Amino acid sequence: MLILSSFFPFYQFLWTVYFIIMFLVGFWCIFMFFGYVIPIWLTSGLMEYFGKTKPFDPEDVRRKILTEQEGVELVYSNPKGRGPFLHSHDSHGHH
Repeated sequence: MLILSSFFPFYQFLWTVYFIIMFLVGFWCIFMFFGYVIPIWLTSGLMEYFGKTKPFDPEDVRRKILTEQEGVELVYSNPKGRGPFLHSHDSHGHH
């Protein structure tokens, strides 16, 4: 008969690995909060709050679609004809 206590050393090993990983994650969170987040709040955050920077525009960081990108010429934006790119089920057997 197999009892659960026979797996005790392996469970102890897994708990030790989990504890060490969570210990490192916790310290990483503490260091990032006090070393990165709070200094940004005290510099850029307060500057933005008091109007010393230009207002945030989400369009500045939005991923541009293909036709909006600089230097891009979209040759075939609406393909016509028969081909595997159409994905219509009444054409010739592709897909």
